Amino acid sequence: MKFILFCLLLACTVFSETAPQYSVIDIPPPPTKFKNIQIDGLTFLPNGKLVVCLPSGEIFVRDNKEDKWELFAEGLHNPLGVIALSNTELIVTQRPELTRIRDLNGDGKADDYEVVTDQFGMSGNYHEFNFTPVRDTQGNYFFALGTGSSGDGVRSITRGTFNEKGRPGRMHSSAPYRGCVMKYTAEGKTIPYSYGHRTPNGLGFDLKGNLFVTDNQGDWVGSSKLFHVQQDRFYGHAASLAWKEGFEGVPVDSPVEKLAKLRTRACVVFPHGTMANSPTEVLAISENAHFGPFTGQLLVGEMNKPRIVRVMLEEVGGELQGACVPFIDGSPLGRGCNRMAWAPDGSLFVGQTKHTWAGGQGIQQVSWNGKTPFEIQNMELTKKGFKFTFTQPVDKKVALEKENWPFKRYFFEYRKAYGSPRSDEKSVAISKIEISGNGTIVELTLSELTPWHIHEVNIQNIKAQNGTPLANGYIAYTLNRLLGKTPPDPLQIKIDPKKES
Repeated sequence: MKFILFCLLLACTVFSETAPQYSVIDIPPPPTKFKNIQIDGLTFLPNGKLVVCLPSGEIFVRDNKEDKWELFAEGLHNPLGVIALSNTELIVTQRPELTRIRDLNGDGKADDYEVVTDQFGMSGNYHEFNFTPVRDTQGNYFFALGTGSSGDGVRSITRGTFNEKGRPGRMHSSAPYRGCVMKYTAEGKTIPYSYGHRTPNGLGFDLKGNLFVTDNQGDWVGSSKLFHVQQDRFYGHAASLAWKEGFEGVPVDSPVEKLAKLRTRACVVFPHGTMANSPTEVLAISENAHFGPFTGQLLVGEMNKPRIVRVMLEEVGGELQGACVPFIDGSPLGRGCNRMAWAPDGSLFVGQTKHTWAGGQGIQQVSWNGKTPFEIQNMELTKKGFKFTFTQPVDKKVALEKENWPFKRYFFEYRKAYGSPRSDEKSVAISKIEISGNGTIVELTLSELTPWHIHEVNIQNIKAQNGTPLANGYIAYTLNRLLGKTPPDPLQIKIDPKKES
């Protein structure tokens, strides 16, 4: 049955292709004695050596110049992210804590393990992951706590106060702060920073210092999402409200309208089945990355498909929103893209995992040859439609043909049930196309712009003036707010008539 479901997911996936300017090669895996080469943490030391965490609890360091792996640490419990503070000191999220691991005598082996913080709860549920530590410029750490699953129980003894109000639901928060992004301050205090996350497998900062987290489709999450994380906000998954000061009642039994009014919208929704099913780490394309003309944009990994998504954001009405597009897509990239980091040469290293779900294992390196690919560089909202900026001049004759821009819009319902079908889906006609003199900007006027909807187009037949086909033409913009007056959030919920009667 799982194989059949996976085949159905593949059937509805939109595969583009990776531009030929990018190459993907395999990196020899670490010599783990457990024969499991899934990668759950990945970064680089200041000296350029690669660091990876494995589900076995091992941490290996690789000298890429000498093609040599060394075991640095072992005995950890499900480490799901790592930060390198120096060549001898790491910060790791493992299931029970945020941990400092050091090599004090300089022999290349860890000999000091220190609890940074363990001030959060655990019920013993298998799904209570501790994801991806990140550190801001002020020295604060952030990490993300997964909710527990109804597919497993809770133990008779929990760490932290057991909260019956957080226990009901498909994914639950019966122990402190499950479903929260946590902050460990530079002063040593651990606090819940944001609420309403289900499986937040991927924190990351943009180049401006904004914090982002991904979440995976499921109950209360109609389709996978990217959130701009801000303190004390609620992002939709009900369970963790059990820990939010001032919230009364059992969260999952609260009226859906009440929860919908509390939530902060995603800045990007990844259309399920076509864009991403299980998004992972968020990584900004830094100035030091050698990766094409996309500096400042975000990369988001995807576990179920061989894909890395590129995200472009803009501020509209005081909030971030924007578009996502497949970027590194299909073979030879493997499935399970879970952790990513920039190598000293500006190439991208990707660690892959599966954890019994759809995914893969191993390490790959994605490199750019320095030549400009033909891609959508940016998609921006205008008052009457969208402006597309391309990396190369387009063939104007083809780009002026309206049938090559088949737009549609829809939304995913906010509801307690698992996932959501596309709702209010409708084709949107193109009323006008304008192209800049140099051919790099195409402005589309749409017959209508509908706020609080995803606007999606799978661009057809567009090519550059030199005949190069567009590598990735499937793009989806999460249009929450208009540049002019935006109507109130319609909540996009469905009231159960049995509860209303």
